[in-house]
This record gives sequence, C-alpha cells and structure tokens, in this order.
Amino acid sequence: MIEILNPTDVLRAKDTGALVAGILQTLKSRCVVGTNLLEIDQWARAMITEAGAQSCYVDYEPSFGRGPFGHYICTSVNDAVLHGLPYDYPLADGDLLSLDLAVSLGGVVADSAISFIVGDVRPPESVALIDATERALRAGIAAAGPGVRIGDISHAIGSVLTAAGYSVNTEFGGHGVGSTMHQDPHVSNTGRPGRGYRLRPGLLLALEPWVMADTAALVTDADGWTLRSATGCRTAHSEHTIAITDDGADVLTVPGH
Repeated sequence: MIEILNPTDVLRAKDTGALVAGILQTLKSRCVVGTNLLEIDQWARAMITEAGAQSCYVDYEPSFGRGPFGHYICTSVNDAVLHGLPYDYPLADGDLLSLDLAVSLGGVVADSAISFIVGDVRPPESVALIDATERALRAGIAAAGPGVRIGDISHAIGSVLTAAGYSVNTEFGGHGVGSTMHQDPHVSNTGRPGRGYRLRPGLLLALEPWVMADTAALVTDADGWTLRSATGCRTAHSEHTIAITDDGADVLTVPGH
C-alpha cells in the first residue's frame, strides 16, 4: 500500500521526526567506550515512553526476522549493518556503531539511522564508509520532489555509493512510511532514472543508503535478526524520513527541525 498523508498528518509526522532525531542525538552523546548495547536499548525505551510514543520495533515480527524483535532500537556494530539486535556488548574504542530507530507518535511513524565512531580511534575505512552513506543520503534527498520517479532517487543514491568504490546490495533499501513503519514504495539504493512510482505531495519516504566495505553479500547472525557483511568487513548506514511537498522534500528527522 502507498499511503498519502493529509496536511494534518504531515504536521504530526514532523513532530515524530523531531522526536526520533532528538533521541538519536541524545543516544549518540551518551555512547562512550564501555557503553553497553543493552544500556542504549534501555535509554531508547525510556525516552520513547516519556514522549508518549510507541516503538515500531519491540513487537515487530516480519518474515525475515526470528520472532518479535523484542527491543526498542537497532544497534549494529562494525560488521553488522542492519537490524542489529541489542545484546550484552560493551563498546570499544574505534567501534563503528549504527543506531536505527523508528517510532510512532500521534499515529504517524518516522524512521532514521545514524552511524558514528565510538571513542578516539578513527579508522580511515570507517570514516570513509560513513561519509559515503551520508553523501548518498543527501543526494537522494536532493533528487526527491513531486513528479520525480523512485528510480531517480535510487539512481542518485547509487551513483554516490558506486563512485566511492562500494558495491550496492539491493535486498534491503528505503521504503514508504506513514501510519505503519514499512510501506510501499520500495526505494532501492541503486536504480535507473525515470522508472518507478511517481512521487506525490503527502508521501513519506525513509531513504537509507547502507554499504559494506568490500562486499555486497549479507549473512544473518545466529540471533536471527542481525545482518552482517559476509566477509566480516565494516559497514555503515544513514537514514532520514522525508515528506514530499508541493515544491520539493522536507527532511523530518534532522536534529532541531
């Protein structure tokens, strides 16, 4: 289903997006060497509850996961790139951490992800991975607007990622959001311009470029959820929720929006 929001719901989506962005930035500021992934999950739960919002993850049970997710945020470390299930792990200096958060507030969902390096050690490969996903995300947002095709966004994202030297996996990508977390249309991280659904004002999209340093192949962790690079290489993931407007795209999950 492709859901087009009315102006009132788009305003609600801005509130949800601001909440998601604020939680992610607070969590980032708290993540230091020694922080446990389970602490991050507890902090996320507390902030979601305090805001009167609902987690999109805790009861989430899709076909590609093993039972309900059971946690409030995805915490993916180093070779983990998507759907990282929080577990008893203290962060180390130089770890590359991706946090992915989706919540519903006022009946409307926003979804965002950030990747950053913990501590003082800054491995060049990790810096490059994060930079590529952030630049690809900006390119995808810049390409979005009314009348634009999904393929135009996918092409903009993929062009940045491939120019940076990365292979693009097409199993998971961006998606529509609205009253639920995962909706049509699917937004691949590579594609051909001029193809696919034509965007309309009121459509919310979660754009999420992600890459792995030397492979496009994923493996599923023994936990049944966490997706890791097949070679054990490092990974990064960046995501924003945008609303298509009459004259472009409004990024809803920017801090301070």
